[in-house]
Amino acid sequence: MTHSGNPFGQVLVALVTPMTADGEVDWPAVEKHIDDVITAGADGIVVTGTTGETSTLTDPEKLKLVEVGKSVSAGRAKIITGGGSNETAHAIELYKASEKAGADGIMIVTPYYNKPTQAGILTHFRLVADATDLPVILYDIPGRTGVPIKYETILRLAKHPNILAVKDAKGDFSEVSRVLNQTDLMYFSGDDANVLPHLAIGATGLIGVTANVAAAPYRTIIDAVNAGDLATATAEHKRLEPLVRAVMTHVPGTVAAKYILHGLGRISSPRVRLPLVGPEEWEAALIEDELDLVTNVPGADFSNFRPDRNAAAGGALPKVHGTTR
Repeated sequence: MTHSGNPFGQVLVALVTPMTADGEVDWPAVEKHIDDVITAGADGIVVTGTTGETSTLTDPEKLKLVEVGKSVSAGRAKIITGGGSNETAHAIELYKASEKAGADGIMIVTPYYNKPTQAGILTHFRLVADATDLPVILYDIPGRTGVPIKYETILRLAKHPNILAVKDAKGDFSEVSRVLNQTDLMYFSGDDANVLPHLAIGATGLIGVTANVAAAPYRTIIDAVNAGDLATATAEHKRLEPLVRAVMTHVPGTVAAKYILHGLGRISSPRVRLPLVGPEEWEAALIEDELDLVTNVPGADFSNFRPDRNAAAGGALPKVHGTTR
């Protein structure tokens, strides 16, 4: 299928999956959080991605997140399903089911742990993309998967009619420029600290973790770049810098984002599923020190920030395990 234009949006939130204190998905909180980030300016939501704790979600939970996202967004934002699997057959079935559940697009991560060759990566992506009519974002994050999608492989994948974009968490800007010059692929920044640099060399948008806390500034940056207003985009980038550091530096982004959202009273619990755990005392203190430097960021008013280190401590064992068969 040929997709015209951008079917994903530009300000995409890598959504956290709010959970109860015992580690079960908090569905009312999911609905509220999706509505909050869309109201703040997001036009795309990536559910069940890394930040959504895809590794410990069950397949039924992943599909319900798509359904809930579609219901809450009501056409205001695209719902992209992330994650996938390091087993090609499982990924194919999961994305087929996600399409039936109403997903607007899929984001396929490089197979992790297996450490496939580039030929294996190419085959994995092609077979998954063949199995659905949905537009595809390739997720290149070697820091988590152990292997990059090499430049030559990206060029070959760009010829697939369903593969339209790359989420780049590799940070090789020269490679991004080469791919943008030689293909029609869209790029999405997958590194919150480098959103503006990515946009400056031609990226389409971002898929961000910090946008869970403050999506509005990213809307401002995108709109400013679209209008050629670098000064406004740069000013917003600078204002966001300490918040990005708080979310992305000291603990996994999921952990920090939930800790901050809970302290702001926007989710009921900061709980994550094991093997993730909440920040230790010294880590929480570092996050809070960074937040003290955040000023004038829309949607991120920390004057009434009430962190609960005890509520965040440890991690939860859900009643039903995730992807093990």
